[in-house]
Amino acid sequence: MTKGHRGGRHNLYKRAKESFLSAFSHAYRHRRERKGDMRRLWITRINAAARECGMSYSEFISGLSKASVSVDRKILADIAVRDSGTFANLVNIAKEGTTVASA
Repeated sequence: MTKGHRGGRHNLYKRAKESFLSAFSHAYRHRRERKGDMRRLWITRINAAARECGMSYSEFISGLSKASVSVDRKILADIAVRDSGTFANLVNIAKEGTTVASA
C-alpha cells in the first residue's frame, strides 16, 4: 500500500506502516474537504459571471430566491462558464426579483 512513497517510507516496515496510516487519514479528511472546495469554486465562478453582468453574488442569489428560481450552485456555475447568454437571462430574472420584492 506504500508503493510510490519516497525513501524508507515504502520499504522499512515501521516507517511504511506510519506512512500508510498517515496517508489514509489524510485521504479520508480530504474527501470531505473536497466538497467544500468545489462549493467555493462554484461560488467564485458565479460571482465572476454575475459581476460581469453588473451584479454582486449576494444580490444575484437573493434575487433568484425572491423570484422563486431554485437552481443549485453547481448548475449555476456550469451555466456561467458554458453559456453566458442564459446566465445573463438569469441575472435579469434576479434583478426583476429584487425589484418586485422591494416594491
